[in-house]
Amino acid sequence: MSTPLPPLPEAWRYALYLLPPEPWYTLGTRWLGRCACTGRAIDGSLRQRLAHAARIDLPTLDRWTEAPRLYGLHATFKPPFRLAARQTAAALDAELQRFAAQQGTFTIEPVIEPLRGFLAWRLRHGDPARDALHRLADACVREFDAFRLTAPAAELARRRQAGLSDAQEHHLRCWGYPYVFDTFTFHITLTGRLGHAELVASQRALETAGTVLPRAMPVDHVALFTQPLPDAPFTAARVYRFDGRVDTIAQTATAED
Repeated sequence: MSTPLPPLPEAWRYALYLLPPEPWYTLGTRWLGRCACTGRAIDGSLRQRLAHAARIDLPTLDRWTEAPRLYGLHATFKPPFRLAARQTAAALDAELQRFAAQQGTFTIEPVIEPLRGFLAWRLRHGDPARDALHRLADACVREFDAFRLTAPAAELARRRQAGLSDAQEHHLRCWGYPYVFDTFTFHITLTGRLGHAELVASQRALETAGTVLPRAMPVDHVALFTQPLPDAPFTAARVYRFDGRVDTIAQTATAED
């Protein structure tokens, strides 16, 4: 008999993400400077060695990665949301278990490229798993929308500062986020927004860091990240695997070893 899961605590916001597996997790977490699973900062000596291998100084790396550090290493399926009235963390947990058990595992081939002014791991052009990935992301947005509290006007206004297309504006009003469905682009964020010269430099630095990554990354779960309080960092709460298992500790903290 399986051990019952502990109750999922209530949080300020929730998000449905992909938690990158090894070796992307260790490299990406050391690059960002915070472990999304433990919530702890990465040991300074580890980051110093990474910065040295990348031929940059640590303050530069810290500045490049300040914005994504809050969210932790991830790819977005359903962006952060507050729970709607009459919804509970327990109901969200149960629905995620049901949803994940109905999905099938596939692999993608990420490459490092700029996107909208920041650096990210993105899908390789022509990746045959693109349709499967879009179906999964679309299903996360659609099937969990009943749990989402309508975004406040201030958040919508902040999103509009990016200069949205008509399609993105429609998605923002209907789904609370502009980059879903036909405007969705898979990405694992690695820097904040940078100028062109620093984008080129950051890509060169990460490629110089020396980690040889496999070609294929498995997509075999949906991870639930939580934000306990406004402006607090996000941490991984649970990983709902497509074989029906649920991990309450998403990863071992290899990035800090």
